[in-house]
Amino acid sequence: MSIFSFFFNTAFVKRFDWTLFAPALVLSLIGILTMSTFGQGVSVAPRQFVWLLMACVLYGVLSTLDMRFIRATPVIMTMYGVSVLLLAALLVIAHPVMGARAWFSFGGVAFQPADFAKLTLIALLAKYLSRRHVAIGDIRHIIVSGFYAGVLIGLIVVEPDMGNAIIFSSLWLLMMLVSGISKKHLAALGVLALAAGLVLWFGGLKEYQRQRILSFVNPAYDIHGAGYNAYQAEIAVGSGQLLGKGIGQGTQSKLKFLPEYQTDFIFAAFAEEWGFLGVVLLLSLYAALFFRLVHIARAAATNFDTFFTLGVLSLFACHLAIHVGINLGLLPVTGTTIPFMSSGGSHLMLEFGALGVITSLARFGHGGSRDVRTQEMPGVT
Repeated sequence: MSIFSFFFNTAFVKRFDWTLFAPALVLSLIGILTMSTFGQGVSVAPRQFVWLLMACVLYGVLSTLDMRFIRATPVIMTMYGVSVLLLAALLVIAHPVMGARAWFSFGGVAFQPADFAKLTLIALLAKYLSRRHVAIGDIRHIIVSGFYAGVLIGLIVVEPDMGNAIIFSSLWLLMMLVSGISKKHLAALGVLALAAGLVLWFGGLKEYQRQRILSFVNPAYDIHGAGYNAYQAEIAVGSGQLLGKGIGQGTQSKLKFLPEYQTDFIFAAFAEEWGFLGVVLLLSLYAALFFRLVHIARAAATNFDTFFTLGVLSLFACHLAIHVGINLGLLPVTGTTIPFMSSGGSHLMLEFGALGVITSLARFGHGGSRDVRTQEMPGVT
């Protein structure tokens, strides 16, 4: 049997969770359409289409395999160790790209270890919380889970990559909220976050990062410098009006007034071409994907599967909220992608890979007990 016939035979296609896969596929195609230059210059759209094909194959393979082994503590801790080593290696051997050591480059292909680390953190927290969510009121569990996340966050801050550091922090916080963290502990975390923000402001942030925050607080502070990207994004979104300028007709993006319109500001480029109604359609696709993930989480066979699915949902929601907030001028610019739409291969493989694992756990997961009584996570008995 050829590879083509294997991936497109009826039995294989039926294993797809189309209510989960279809919204992600449509969002990815919309992203490719938005980043296309339509013959007006060199376009990254063909390369992104190749990445999409590879991501779809990855989804198909993972959704077909029995992925329940990802619940095992040795597997998760191996993933964690690899993630730490990769993030640490970036600081030693990676070349800076736009001021950050965040990518390994292999010829024309770049790999961002933070994407793999996101999946690792989700699996680790899902394992940890699957046994301890009923006792999350114990401060020890918050400290231990926070330590696991903190190691990854610290390595990412040093790169420096504040966008992903915020994503990791938000992911950990959302999974703590899902597990039932107490209000007093939540308030304590708020105080710690404020203290950490002050430390970063006076000793951790680069000068350009402080300038971006000042430009956010006062949009007119440096409109031709640090505030330029945010200003151009707001112009692009506003100029789309109700129906948009038309596909391929976005002047802010196609004439390069809007930098990084294929990645960090692709939502603004889309809004300019598709208008308010297009944005409603786009957010409806994300809503359909999120509702499907919630349904899968509620029907999951084990606590691990529930937390893992909600972790992936939290990751997507964080990226979406922060990306849209930046593009609308509601948040400081941090350079954050939007799920499935932004240009890039490693994050697209992560997103479809995560959906593939979720589909597999939903298909094969009913063989386990509800609390996944396999092995304990290191740190707390």
